[in-house]
Amino acid sequence: MASHTRRRVLDALTGSPEPLDAQAIAGVLELHVSTVRFHLDHLEEVRLVRRESGGDRRRGRPRVLYSACLGTERDEDSREQLIEVLAGALAHSDVDQGRSRAVSAGRSWARGLVPDHADTVDRRKGLLEVLGSLGFDPEPDGDVIQLRGCPFRDAARRHPQVVCSAHLGLVQQLLDGDAPSDVSLLPFVQPNLCLITVP
Repeated sequence: MASHTRRRVLDALTGSPEPLDAQAIAGVLELHVSTVRFHLDHLEEVRLVRRESGGDRRRGRPRVLYSACLGTERDEDSREQLIEVLAGALAHSDVDQGRSRAVSAGRSWARGLVPDHADTVDRRKGLLEVLGSLGFDPEPDGDVIQLRGCPFRDAARRHPQVVCSAHLGLVQQLLDGDAPSDVSLLPFVQPNLCLITVP
């Protein structure tokens, strides 16, 4: 994206309500169509744009349309890659495979999610709200909270000592603040189920 022209090509696609072909982009930006195609190839390579067949044919070749990839698939891939890299690095950096540092990171994460002035009377209710908003799909059942969803499940399966420890730190901080905690997290008691025990 260091290229000014490439940014203009992407902006043209982002601002268009419908996919455009290279000729249309060239007309809008007053560029040669070969220049536009060159930049479209680079943008497609890094998954910022996607191509599709326009259906109609021009001189024997199907029309190729381009649209900007605004979001979820590229963002999700990037997020997964970053989680994997960080969890892997942390897992190989300490004697305890990153567990203690991951718990501390989870506690820091929790502090960023809940304002300092938040009501501390019903911490369990606040925990359920936070876990729900993060995508854990929590279900309370007495002294246990079932987690049926996990937005980090793939990374957690590969590096549970890091990812699940970060979740434990998050839960401990939300329930007990900075005090020592008896809360525990049992990961993968079933393939899609983790349990938080709250004494």
